[in-house]
Order: sequence, then structure tokens, then C-alpha cells
Amino acid sequence: MKYDLIVIGSGPGGYIAALQGAHSGLKRVAIVEREALGGVCLNFGCIPTKALLHSAHVCESLRDAAEFGVVVESMYINFPRVIERSREVAASMSKGVLFLLDKAGVEIIHGEAKFLEPNKLEVTNDEERKTLEGTNIIIATGARSREIPQLPIDGKRVIGYRQALTQQEKPESLAVVGSGAIGSELALFYKAMGTEVTIVEALPQLLPLEDEEVSKVVARAFRKAKIKTMAGAKVLGVTIEEEKCLLRVETSKGEEVLRVDQVLSAVGIQANIENLGLETIGVETERGRIKVNDHFQTNVPGVFAIGDVIPTIALAHVASAEAVACVNYILDAAEATGVNYDVVPSCTYTTPEVGSVGLRERQAKEQGIDYIVGNFSFMASGKAAAMAARDGFVKLIFRKDDHVLVGAHIVGASATEMIAELALAMQTGVTAETLHQTIHPHPTLSEAVAEAAAQALGHCLHQ
Repeated sequence: MKYDLIVIGSGPGGYIAALQGAHSGLKRVAIVEREALGGVCLNFGCIPTKALLHSAHVCESLRDAAEFGVVVESMYINFPRVIERSREVAASMSKGVLFLLDKAGVEIIHGEAKFLEPNKLEVTNDEERKTLEGTNIIIATGARSREIPQLPIDGKRVIGYRQALTQQEKPESLAVVGSGAIGSELALFYKAMGTEVTIVEALPQLLPLEDEEVSKVVARAFRKAKIKTMAGAKVLGVTIEEEKCLLRVETSKGEEVLRVDQVLSAVGIQANIENLGLETIGVETERGRIKVNDHFQTNVPGVFAIGDVIPTIALAHVASAEAVACVNYILDAAEATGVNYDVVPSCTYTTPEVGSVGLRERQAKEQGIDYIVGNFSFMASGKAAAMAARDGFVKLIFRKDDHVLVGAHIVGASATEMIAELALAMQTGVTAETLHQTIHPHPTLSEAVAEAAAQALGHCLHQ
């Protein structure tokens, strides 16, 4: 059977590509998926993680309720129900993807896809084997937990994010290796559930991709929550002894052994490009990712790739943007535009939350950009005071010559919701003056954006 477009993988890149193709006039569109629709994001990533974190926030609110005049006599955490609810949320979102694909007339084919020729796939499952032909084929197979030699994942004592999201028993103690978004969020969740948590990070700061000032606020909040943090620490290996994990860690003070129930490996991701037959058709790869041009074309005509399998920013919303851009190129190469990777918001759903877009201050220095900074603390925010959420700040980076926004960093309550305004500001070339003069509603946390812009200009009245 021949299709105008076949998409391999149904994550936020794959299913958006299929929908974009179907809604834009491609007559026969199919999507091939070996697991649940929605990919890792909907089933084992973004969505169920946020469901778990909401349970964590409920626990935190109840523990702090007395501060707000509400006395909670006792609290019981039904951990299996917490996990069950997150799976229900994930399942409902997967059903939503099914509904959208069915409505758009996309054919859903379950199974493993493998290239036989550049325009031909073999799809196999437990029941059958079939051959599909596609004028255009998009690879959107996503990624999985990366394993390092000194920390092999066995799924029981040393686990990846999938086991961390689905296990029915809560460990009494947990070491989290890696303090990126996945590691930090799951560390916070398990601590809220009552687990003793230690974070081990090889680089000098937690959330190593974020601005240094932001990372310091999160590290302080973690220590306040009694999460032990070990930055600049290298994992040497792990052994299992008497139902315990003995994690050997090298620190500036020498070797230390952590004795914990489980170790969560959160050291990054690895692209799912094996067993696709890429070697058969000659698709070029580099460092475990598929090489593409600005329009997501591989070196093989008619074969494209998007999302975590290519060397761009591995975020769900980036994969979706790449999907739309890729399909638009297939439809009309002359009119197609690419993806602006300079303006990609990044979010970490810790407490406090982190939202960032554009340049970190260290990057501005490295690039030799002459810049000014505006910084407004939530300590001076009336809304933050009312919420008892005064940790954090808004930090804005502007070019000095024209005051155009080139970087924005928020750490604090609702940071992940507020960052979109600043992504739009960057996308449209907004200046410090415009942000300062834009009336923000009072009382809100978003007032801090206008105040940070004012502070950069030397006009801040509230700090």
C-alpha cells in the first residue's frame, strides 16, 4: 500500500507531523507505533511526571497548611494510588491522540518499522508482517534513558525514568544520578512521598544547563527540603549487597559510598535509531543521532527525521515545531520556514519552578555581547507574599546598544507559565522599554517581568 506520508513514531513530533500532513491535504497518511500512542512524552515523560508532581504539591500544601490557618491532623500517602492516577492521566491523553488521528483520517499501524528501501518499510507485530510504501517518510522514534557503563540499569535496584514513574512500592532511600529536569523533578517527587533522596551531579551545579543564579536558588530550596545534593561528584560504580545499592561516588573530599534502596539513573537520553534499517538505505548518523539539513531532510531523498533522533534540543515542544516545519517543507519547499532554535523556552517543574529562554549570562559573556541585566526578586512581590512563595526572581538580559531582549530566566512559583510571555518578547524583538511600559495586572507574579525590565533601565521603584 502506498502513502503520501508515513511517520514512524507517535510522540509529540510524530503525531503532530501526521496531523499536519492530513490537515494540509496529503491524501494518504499513516503513522507506525510499536507502543502506546503519544510516545514517551504522553506515556512515560512530560504528562505522567506532572501528574506525580501535582500529588507532590498536594502533599507539600498539606504539610504547610498550618501557615495558612488550616490545621491538618494527619496525612496518609497512598503511593500505589498516586502512581495509578498518573497512569490514568497518561492513558486519557493517549486516547486523545487516537481520537485526533482517527478524526483526521490518519491510518494507525501498530508494529516495528524497518526500512527495506528508501521509500519502503516493513512493519511487523505479533500478528502480521506488512510492507508499506511512502513518497515521504519521517523518522520520529524519540529516545530512551541513556546508560553509562558504571551504572547499568537492571530495572529493579538501578532504574530509569520508566520504572521511577510506574513502580508500585516507594523506596525508603533513593540516589538520583543527574540533576537535569528529569532527575530534579523525580527527586522532588520522591522526597515529597517520604523517601530520603540524594542527588549526585557530575558538573559543578544542579540544573547545569540553567543560569548559575537560578541553579543556586533551586539548590538552596532542595537543601531546605532536606534533599542532599552532591555537585561536582563522579559516579564510580554500583554494587548490590543485601538488597541495598552501594553507590561509589568520587568527590573533592575523596571517595564516598551511598547505601540506598534504589539508584535512579537520569544522566540523559539516547536516540532510538537502532533496528530501523538506516544502514540498509544509507542514512548518515553522527554521535548516535541522524544528520539532517535545515529542512529535516536526511541524505536519502524522501527520508526525513525530527525530534530526539536528531541533534537539536530534545524537548517535546521542539519536536512538535520541527514536525510542522518538516511537513510544510514537504508540501511546499519554496514557502517553508525552519525552526528558530534561539527562542526555545525550557521548563523544569521543581519547587520553585524554572523557566528560561534565550542566552544564559555566561553565554552572553562567551559570545562577547555587551549587555545589561534586570533582576527583580519575588521577595518584593505582593502576590508571592500572599502565596508564601517568595523564593526566586525574574532575570532579564538585554543587549546594551538597543535594549533588545536576548535572554530571560525565571525561578519561582508559576515560572513555567510566565516564560511564554518572554519567549514571545524575544521572538518579536521586544525591548526593555516595551516590557517596562506594558501594564501588567496587579497583584500577579507577572508584574516581576515589568519590574525586572525597569530595573535594567534604572527605573525600578519597588526594589
